[in-house]
Amino acid sequence: MSIANYSKFQIYKNLIQSLPMPLDNEALINDQFLLEKDEKKKLEIYYAPFEYVNVHAKVVIVGITPGLHQMKKSYSTVLNVMDQRLSDEEVLHEVKKNSSFEGPMRKNLIHMLDELGLNNYLGLSSSSELFDTASHLVQTMSVLPYPVFYNGKNYNGSTPNILKTEVLKRHILDYTAGELNKLNDALIIPLGVNVSKVIEYLADQGFINKESILIGFPHPSGGNGHRHKQFATHKEDMQRKLKDYFDVQARFTPATT
Repeated sequence: MSIANYSKFQIYKNLIQSLPMPLDNEALINDQFLLEKDEKKKLEIYYAPFEYVNVHAKVVIVGITPGLHQMKKSYSTVLNVMDQRLSDEEVLHEVKKNSSFEGPMRKNLIHMLDELGLNNYLGLSSSSELFDTASHLVQTMSVLPYPVFYNGKNYNGSTPNILKTEVLKRHILDYTAGELNKLNDALIIPLGVNVSKVIEYLADQGFINKESILIGFPHPSGGNGHRHKQFATHKEDMQRKLKDYFDVQARFTPATT
């Protein structure tokens, strides 16, 4: 368990804790939390405390970038736990548990993971436990760890092209590549085509093991109307990949006495 090397939490912690509740969008989307701006590409990148790294994770679930809903949830979590005298690492862990893929997207994600049988390989009754009592088994993250907005709306990874846009590619290489490299060949589940492209690019660059990537998983957002068809198309291949991956893991795991 650790905090990402690139963490900016010490810089922004007091600012977040000074915000009045309930939070409104204007409290978050303003210059005090703005990290970078590319006016030509219509991109803005803001701070959010998604900086906890579970280096012992067995599974890594990867999205594009935290949206405004997750950003607000992350700030609310920091405010809600500030009286509990937690360490920065503990605060950031709470943020990950409470905010990652939070909302209807998490429900869709859990349903698909269970349909593939991931929970059985991990000894869980449901993959929902990854966001609760079994959070020690998972690292949730995004290829763009800080919230990115295109033309004022959540960035979806397509426009502009994520790997052909300098500021976005720099965030991937400066932040995400090193974070994934720490995770010891954990199973990587990229959510959707655009995330898969980034993860495969990082594998080609030698940051991660290509054999650890589960290709074909659709983005679980309710806005992805094709997710059921995409899931059905790739389901058997993904189930086969899970079996092969965990068979290999079992062979290399020392037996306990």
